[in-house]
Formats: sequence, structure tokens, C-alpha cells
Amino acid sequence: MNDDTQKDKLRQHFARRVTTQARVVLDTWQKLRETPDKAAAFHADLISAADKLVRFAQRFGLDKHANAGQKLSSMLAQWPTGSPLDSESMAVLQQAIDELSRSTLRRTDQYIDEAPRTFRRTPVYVALDNMEMAGRLIKQLEFFGFRASAFPNPEALMDACALHKPESILMDVGFGGQPNQGIATVERLQARHDTPIPIVFMSDEDGTIETRLRASRCGGEEFFYPAVDPGQLIEKIETYTHGNTVEPYRVLVLDDSRAQAKFMETVLKKAGMTAHIITDTMQIIHALESFTPEIIILDMYMPGCTGMEIARVIRQQDRLHSVPIIYLSAEDDVSKQLHAMSLGGDDFLTKPIDPKHLIATIHNRGRRARSLLALMIRDSLTGLYNHTHTLYLLDQEIAKAKQKGHGLCFAMMDIDYFKKVNDTFGHPIGDRVLRSLSMFLKQRLRKTDHIGRYGGEEFAIILPDTRESDARSVLNEIRERFSELVQPAGEREFNVTFSCGIASWNGDSSQALCERADRALYRAKERGRNCVLSSDD
Repeated sequence: MNDDTQKDKLRQHFARRVTTQARVVLDTWQKLRETPDKAAAFHADLISAADKLVRFAQRFGLDKHANAGQKLSSMLAQWPTGSPLDSESMAVLQQAIDELSRSTLRRTDQYIDEAPRTFRRTPVYVALDNMEMAGRLIKQLEFFGFRASAFPNPEALMDACALHKPESILMDVGFGGQPNQGIATVERLQARHDTPIPIVFMSDEDGTIETRLRASRCGGEEFFYPAVDPGQLIEKIETYTHGNTVEPYRVLVLDDSRAQAKFMETVLKKAGMTAHIITDTMQIIHALESFTPEIIILDMYMPGCTGMEIARVIRQQDRLHSVPIIYLSAEDDVSKQLHAMSLGGDDFLTKPIDPKHLIATIHNRGRRARSLLALMIRDSLTGLYNHTHTLYLLDQEIAKAKQKGHGLCFAMMDIDYFKKVNDTFGHPIGDRVLRSLSMFLKQRLRKTDHIGRYGGEEFAIILPDTRESDARSVLNEIRERFSELVQPAGEREFNVTFSCGIASWNGDSSQALCERADRALYRAKERGRNCVLSSDD
């Protein structure tokens, strides 16, 4: 299989995920057409399926599917929840469905070859009185894969939001020329939507508590006073966009009662969580290894052993020390509940289980567990994996590559002349450069790729199921685009480049693979920097 064939295979894999989701939308619409008297019942399902389609299509760069999905989502947003569809609305929606159907049926190479590597998201709207600054910010946003638009006045912004709800709005408090006119505009906008639009407010002149409170009450997620540079704003805008969709919690349930286990599975899946149910206590080790749960729910009293004994076995494994364990039991003796939690549990729920109480408990424990895990495995500055966890993931991917016979590449990159950046502009600007590169990588690499901060200004990337030529092509494109990105530093601006070395796994150990990538990086530095070399160059 040559390189071009392999590339087509990867791209077709991504395209299939999008077309599969498109068929979910079409099937839901077909059910709605077949039972028009029950159309309102399919409202939420159709909106959810269309939203998922848009996110998939934008992520994999299939613009025609994304555009068709966005048109459908926009039209669905005008359909009041619980209301029947009249014939006129049905006809309008059918037009959007027909366009999506045409995009889904024409499965030619054109869609795959045209797919850009940057994400094309729903828009970010910029509402600043300073149009020059708005233009610079939009250019920066486009480098990071956003689609952004600026508006000259509140009326133009209101009209645009009526046509297409944005992912986020950057709003000047005084947008429109009058004090707090920007906030007043947002208040009018939010009243039109069932779910609020995340707003990032900024102001050069007004930072009073009264203004901040009013901004917060109408959906203000951030308030910058005085205004900050584009780099910081983009980091905040990234936080409030759909690109950061939270992964569902993975919950392992051990309960010897099949009926109770099935009930738990239904409750968890309805809440959008990934559940794995076992009723045999002797299967717990296998389940822990194969499912890798984030939260464990144990019945207190089971044949052969107790939940407390299982908890002690689980806690004997270092990697599971921080995984929350929740006990389930009809036991209402508080002293016994406290004793059970002292033996490895984190919470105690009394049967019969209230589904709302269960889900709230899981969310609370899950958020804390993820926060703790992030502190352990992620770099605090960039949010990427730290050195230790990156090497752990590399060992894991090598094991998968051995098992499945897939390719694997490992890349190391280093920012060129980074010390000069720190010396010239200061360490805070240097930190911002590191964060901008980390965000750049996260937005342009696949979700299955692993990105880590190896140390200092050095980054490591694990590319599963990837040939060396493909990895080189992708990273070269990222290198070229990143070198064009303007880095702001007060009144000054500058550009940054990086060098990169790639090694393809050939059956060797993770240490040997790292060393080959490191040597390739060293040669890239010797050749003048700002280039990507493989271990065979």
C-alpha cells in the first residue's frame, strides 16, 4: 500500500463517521414524516442529531455536510419546543433535509480531497468599537481554526444573531458608542434564545462592580478590564466554544442483582454516561483493566464478599487510588456507612436509589476526580500531558500497535530561539507562545493523537495508526501555518517557528523510539531550524 492509498484510507475513515451521523439525522426525519402527529416528540432527537452532525463535519473538515447541518439546526431553532409542525415549516425543513441527503449520497473523493485540516466551526462574533483591533483579532482567530465576523453596530450584530446563533461573542461594554450599550445589546440578544450565548466582555474605561454584575447577569463568562491582548482573549474564547465538549463519564457498576444493575444502566445511559455493568464479583479485575472506569459503584452486600472488600482490592492498585467509589446499600445505620467509607469508599447511597440523587453524586465526584487527575497528568501552563504521562501513553500505543499491526509515529518539536523570545519580550510573553502552540496543535491534530509538553519549550506528539510520510505532511503544514501566526507583545509583534523530528515505530522500545525522534530533531536544528525531518533523513 503506497502513501497516497494510506492517506485516502484515513480520510475515508473520517468521512464515514460523518456520513453515518448524517444518516441518523435522515432516519430521525423519516420517522417524524411518518408520524406527523407525533412530530413534537422527535424535536429534541432531531436537534441533538443535527448538532452532533455539525460538530463531526466541522471537526473532520467536511464543509458541505457542516453547512447542510447548520441550515437544518438554524431552522429547527425556530421550531418552538412542544409545538406541532405546520405544512409550511415542514416544507422549509424538507429543503434542508434534501440538501443534507444530496451531500450524504455523493460519496466521491471530492469531499475527502477538499477537506481542510483546520476546523470550520460555527461563528464567533466580534463586537468592538475599535474596528482595527477587531480585524487583527479575527485574523488571529482564523489561524486557530475559528470562523469570526465583526460588526459595525448593534443592529448589524442583532440581525446576524437572528440568522445564525454564534458559539460566543466578544463584546465591548460600550459597543455602539454609548455607556453600557454593549451590555444592553446582549440583554436583548439573550432574550431571544432558550440557551444563553457565552459572552466575553471587555472594557477600557468601565470596571465598576455595577457594570460587572450587569454583565454577569446577562451571560458574561469573562470580564476583562482593562482590555487584554488578542492572545489571552483567544484562550478564553476557546474555553466557551463547542470544541471543548465534555466526554461522558465512564461508570463501572458492580451489583449482584440483575434487575438493579439494569436499572442503574438505564439511568446512567439516559444521563449521557457510558456504563459498564457486571453482576459477578469475580469479574471485577477484568472489568477494571478493559473498561478503565472513572467512577465505580459497588453494592455493599453480595454473595461471596462485601463491597468493602472489593474496595480494598481496588485501592491496592496505585492507578486506581483516585477513582471515586460509591457504595449502594439498604443500610441506614450511619456508623456502618462511615465505617464502609473509611475502607476505601467516597460516598454512600441508600436504596431505593433516587436517579436524580445518583446522577448529581456522580457528576460531583466525577468533576473532582477529573480535576485531580488533570493535576497529576497535565502540564499546568499548557494543559497538555506532562512528560511522565506522555511516555506512559507512548507505551500504551506501542502495545496497541503490536496487537493490531498498525503503524505508529512519535514526533518531538522544539520552539526555535525560545530563549531569545524570553530575553527580548519577557517570560509572560514566552509562556503565551507556549500556550498558543499547544492550542494550535490541539486544534489541528486528531482526537486520537496525544500531545505532551516534554519539557521547557519542547513538545512530544504520539500519532497512532499513522505512516511516517503522513505524519511529516501534517506536521509540516502545522509548522508553516504556525510560522505565519503573529505573536503580540504590547505595541510590538513577532513570529515564532519550531523544528521537528519524527520517528516511525519499527518494533523497538519506547525509549529507542524517543531517541530516534530526538536525533531527528537535533538534525533539524543543525540544518537551520524551522523544518521537519524524519529519523531516516
